[in-house]
Amino acid sequence: MTTLLKTITSYLKNPQCGALELSIPEKLKLVLKTLVLAFGISFFLSILISILENFGVFSMDQHATTELFKDYSPLVIFLLVAIVAPVLEELLFRGPITLFCKNKSFFKIAFYGLTLLFGFIHIFNYELTLKILIFSPILVSPQIILGCLLGFLRVKLGLVYAILLHALFNATLIIPSLLFLDS
Repeated sequence: MTTLLKTITSYLKNPQCGALELSIPEKLKLVLKTLVLAFGISFFLSILISILENFGVFSMDQHATTELFKDYSPLVIFLLVAIVAPVLEELLFRGPITLFCKNKSFFKIAFYGLTLLFGFIHIFNYELTLKILIFSPILVSPQIILGCLLGFLRVKLGLVYAILLHALFNATLIIPSLLFLDS
């Protein structure tokens, strides 16, 4: 895991195009390792976000998932969160990134721009208030970090593997909630 973290950190310091030559099983192993890394980082960021919630900066009652659970069946929620959102978001935010490979300096701007856009689009999961906007960099930091990891996989393995990681990440988050909701 330390090697993966060093590899990704090194890549993020200077993102460049260039796929890794790996077999499908090696690619799947890398996706799973990246999933574990994503959850490890998100766990620590969620502690910070929980502290903000405890200090009254925002309430999870203001989060879009609250409405989602009120309005849709568990199956529809699963399909939206674990399949539709990952496919659409990856096509939108990671799909075009390799179009910028010919211009190295612009590729870096596009990579980070699309990553930040992916992260900050998730601020709309909250009911927008001044406090939410002020603390938005912290509130969407898990999505920004995930966007970096997804971008790394997109460039190094291909779009399908970024979609797979995104789907696994979302599914792992939503399934326990759906099981709890259903019982």
